[in-house]
Amino acid sequence: MSGLGLKMYLAYNILYLIALFILFPFEYLKRSRELRNRWLKERLGLYKTTPHYSNTPLPCIWIHAVSVGEVIASTPLIKKIKEKYTDADIIISTVTDTGQKVAQERIGNIAKVIYVPFDIPFAINMAVKKIKPSIFIIVETELWPNIIRIMRRNSIPVLLMNGRISEKSFNRYKIFRFFMQDVLNNINILCMQNELYAERMRELGADPNKIKTIGNFKFDTRPSSAVPEWTGIFRRQKTEDREQTNERGFTIISGSTHRTEEDLILNAYMKLRTDFPRLNLIIAPRHPERFREVEELLKKKGLEYVKRSELHNSWFAESSESHRVSGLQTSYQASGIIILLDVIGELSSVYSVCDIAIMGGSFIEHGGQNPLEPAYWGKAIVCGPHMENFPFIDEFYRTGSALKTDSDSLYESLKGLLISPERILSMGNLAKELYEKNSGAADKAIAVIEKHL
Repeated sequence: MSGLGLKMYLAYNILYLIALFILFPFEYLKRSRELRNRWLKERLGLYKTTPHYSNTPLPCIWIHAVSVGEVIASTPLIKKIKEKYTDADIIISTVTDTGQKVAQERIGNIAKVIYVPFDIPFAINMAVKKIKPSIFIIVETELWPNIIRIMRRNSIPVLLMNGRISEKSFNRYKIFRFFMQDVLNNINILCMQNELYAERMRELGADPNKIKTIGNFKFDTRPSSAVPEWTGIFRRQKTEDREQTNERGFTIISGSTHRTEEDLILNAYMKLRTDFPRLNLIIAPRHPERFREVEELLKKKGLEYVKRSELHNSWFAESSESHRVSGLQTSYQASGIIILLDVIGELSSVYSVCDIAIMGGSFIEHGGQNPLEPAYWGKAIVCGPHMENFPFIDEFYRTGSALKTDSDSLYESLKGLLISPERILSMGNLAKELYEKNSGAADKAIAVIEKHL
């Protein structure tokens, strides 16, 4: 390493320690008493010795996924790793508590879940000594300079998988290109989601021979196939509409909405019901703490609704002869139903009963929510102007499998779809085709990992 490189690492370490000193009290105290001790010990690299840590010649594969999104994205890869290397120890580290929770729920049965050490040499060296990883895999964007350098110094291959680099991060990294070049070239191989991200890595100084474009793990993530029984009412409505009126009942899902978006969507829905009186709406707020807030908004607008938390699946089972729910009785036969999805974990499978999926987080400057869940089920996708978190959405727009609109045009956009059922069906089919076409990144990643183990 050059003298300039050493100075850059020294400067980085000083700035990191200053930031850690300032933020540590808040990070420590915001956690429960039960969690604080484990969080601090693990972030210092003081892990407990358990059977999950590699004390044998068997490979130990350490995967780092910063938070929930990266954990979910890496799940297909981790499952494939376990299938191929049955006896290997798999470690997955996160930074956030929510990442820990989701990792435990999704893959806790096949991997040991830990907090990643602070990016300080002492903590990293302790972690490496305890865990003895055979390989270190970074998911998406977590480029911690000291972790990468120390892994490489210990002859532990470092792989970037499902790599992406946003325009914001790219512009920031360009300022420190001479430092980032050294960081990136300590990585054995960079497997990027698409050619745009690959080109950004080349511009930052990464060795072009180390860069591969393999696709996006998110396309290998399958939503739960266990569709709740209560959704049967919407399937039954479609059947009855065709039999009795030669019309098709429509259902819109507004998934993972944020504040102000519910008001926008409900206003559009109320106007649409003038022309489509049997139109259903399932609205799913992104954050559980806002369930009550959205319920109050529904009341304020004088809309009848049903809370999912108050439903019993048996009321809506396909075999059930009763269509009575929370006082609405059989009103779905005369008008549409609004369901407030105030539970966690059902949205990805509930998309299966909708005709149109509106992506929450896209009508505000949040960056949107995951459009691949409705795409998996073959549904027409409607997005606002802010889908920056999912740059692959541009391919959906180009192929006509998703529609881009804005707050002012949402009503007209939805009406245009509802008067053209064949377009809704076509968009859904195209979305499903695009989803399937882009699947397979996890298999390509396994082939890369095999070469470095």
